[in-house]
Amino acid sequence: MVKLPVVLTIAGSDSGGGAGVQADLKTFFTLGVHGTCAITSITSQNTREVVSRYDLPPDVVLSQLTAVLSDFKVAAAKTGMLANQGIMEAVAEILARHDSKNLVVDPVILSTTGQRLIDTGGIAVLRDRLLPLATVVTPNIGEAQALTGLEIAGLEDMRKAARMLREMGPQAAVVTGGHLGGENAIDIFYDGERMLELGGARVITGDDHGTGCVFSASICSRLALGESILSAVENAKQDVARALENAIQVGKGRGAVQPVCCH
Repeated sequence: MVKLPVVLTIAGSDSGGGAGVQADLKTFFTLGVHGTCAITSITSQNTREVVSRYDLPPDVVLSQLTAVLSDFKVAAAKTGMLANQGIMEAVAEILARHDSKNLVVDPVILSTTGQRLIDTGGIAVLRDRLLPLATVVTPNIGEAQALTGLEIAGLEDMRKAARMLREMGPQAAVVTGGHLGGENAIDIFYDGERMLELGGARVITGDDHGTGCVFSASICSRLALGESILSAVENAKQDVARALENAIQVGKGRGAVQPVCCH
């Protein structure tokens, strides 16, 4: 009998299979953990656009979480698209009640194609109620700007944003720098003591849908497997690089990154 750590993703469904719950579950599988899920929103999307979305009622999201948390011993969890204030409040409440450990918050605010995926009230709840529960928060440049109010143009701004995010309550903040351009993709990690630049050669590809989901899902998996926060983040960065190198050209727009087994 094989026993695997159980992890949980709370996120939206991507009908194109490139991001959201679908990307999370693929990542969980490649890292050797058992993935469970609670879907927050059903998006009709492909490689070119988000056509439409239906946000589930908060009580439906809550029922999924209750079903999972009442049966499984969840070693780590991650959040992705939480859509609106009502869902955000329901998620924050049940995670606080269950004293959830190893929580990775991926503050999904905009889709890859630029469509807003969370309302204004949801951002406030994310900042005030969910981040204090988090082990690590993993915003990209745009998400860090939305959460902190800073204009981020370079590494020094990323450092300021990481400090501000850490002060909101998570044990650590990682501001990912993929959107800055340049030969290297540099992320900033801050845990209240260490302010680190995590560098890596940029993988050039137009097929990069799902990178943020894979990154946060990999951190979640690695925390469940017993890695430290910094180790999980560093290894997740390598997982994303491999996923970019193995990206698949599907559809007529931006293809999807492809997580690969490394266990």
